[in-house]
Amino acid sequence: MGFLYFGLMLTAEGPVVLEYNCRMGDPETQPLMMRMDFDLAAALDAVASRKLGSFKPAWKSGASACVVMTSGGYPGPYDTGKKIEGLTEANALPDVAVFHAGTKRDSDSIVTSGGRVLGVTAMAANLEQAICKAYAAVDKIHFEGAHYRTDIGAKGVTKSRAAGDIPRG
Repeated sequence: MGFLYFGLMLTAEGPVVLEYNCRMGDPETQPLMMRMDFDLAAALDAVASRKLGSFKPAWKSGASACVVMTSGGYPGPYDTGKKIEGLTEANALPDVAVFHAGTKRDSDSIVTSGGRVLGVTAMAANLEQAICKAYAAVDKIHFEGAHYRTDIGAKGVTKSRAAGDIPRG
């Protein structure tokens, strides 16, 4: 049993496959987890017992987005052991979840332990609002050398606006 995941890049010549895996992709899975309105264990059990046809997954309406926070230097050599602050404040925001990737507990603190440190994920009525919520949560989290992209979802918002899916103004 597994998940078939494709890493794609859209080019002028069309989509290009960068990678494919038989697993749930990280951080691609986090936005899906936010929208699941069903028990994932029950879905996996239905797959394993060949009863998927009778399983009816439900999805929360709206959109979700994930911003990955990385260690300084990632994807090359990066530092670890940097204390992470603001996790409680970020997780307290409505419809926000902070997924840990490259972290570990060090005494009473959470510190960086990998290149991809956190997947800061938010859900809202539309993509633009979900992105804004995710970045609001990112703004509450601090660790030395923290990096993240500032263009997450920008192309999707542009396309949604062009299609009239996101109110302007």
